[in-house]
Amino acid sequence: MKEQKEQPLVSIIIPTYNSEKTLPLCLKSIKNQTYKNIEIIIVDNYSKDKTIEIAKKYNAKVILVKGERTKAKNIGLHRALGKYVLFIDSDMILTSKVIEECVKTVITNTEIAGIIIPERTIGNNYLARLRDFERNFYINTQIESPRFFNKELALKVGGFDEDIVFYEEATLAHKIEKLGYITRARINAYILHYEGYLSLTKLLMKKYHYGKTMGIYLAKYGNKAKCQVSPLYRLWLFMSDRNFWKKPHMALSVILLKILEYIATMVGATMEVIRTHYSRFHQINNSAKYEHTISFNRHFEE
Repeated sequence: MKEQKEQPLVSIIIPTYNSEKTLPLCLKSIKNQTYKNIEIIIVDNYSKDKTIEIAKKYNAKVILVKGERTKAKNIGLHRALGKYVLFIDSDMILTSKVIEECVKTVITNTEIAGIIIPERTIGNNYLARLRDFERNFYINTQIESPRFFNKELALKVGGFDEDIVFYEEATLAHKIEKLGYITRARINAYILHYEGYLSLTKLLMKKYHYGKTMGIYLAKYGNKAKCQVSPLYRLWLFMSDRNFWKKPHMALSVILLKILEYIATMVGATMEVIRTHYSRFHQINNSAKYEHTISFNRHFEE
């Protein structure tokens, strides 16, 4: 790499909420990067634990924001001073050369505006190991989403879609791609996603929550979104890789897990459709009642 003073600044943006258990490892991994020209931006959803205290120990810039992660990411994007931005979660640990490899990759080609960083899942139970096994079959597919971006272009397209939580991390890349830039370059250094003792109930509730905005995502992003959402596409990825069945118990467990996740997602999507239709019906009904009342009053006055 060039001398530090000539290196472009990279802003790492981390949405947090009650993240005291995982944030220290995340921030320590940032401090241990071989690339040093970095600023850390914590966008916190008013945590009630020691998240902010920990962030300040690592000289991170702290911004308090109420709302979903997409809103937090966009506010961090607008406050970032770097030429490039990296969006990660508070339970992620960067291996030492992640930022160095991202910067080296992006400066070699002006058409590259987004970079995919491989991820590995680590945790304390079988479900976490299962998720890591599953990730192996998404490499170089539409399931992966970039995390490292050219900030100027990210701002130009308006950042992440704040009305979407389903595949929200992909919305920024989709918009930048429409400008003709490459957003699927990738590096070798990887991120460790620490999921601790991963709970199936919490995982399915998360999928249910994501499902509420699946319809919006599909409507906005067409064929790419359909590919990411399609259970048949993922099944094809599994079945077309001979390594999938080398661990048959894990292979069957992944298929069962995906079935449960899709059910939870579709229930969330269906409930949102029902809620939306009910809300519209209620508004129309109230409007009709209001018009009827006005008409009756006018008739009475006459």
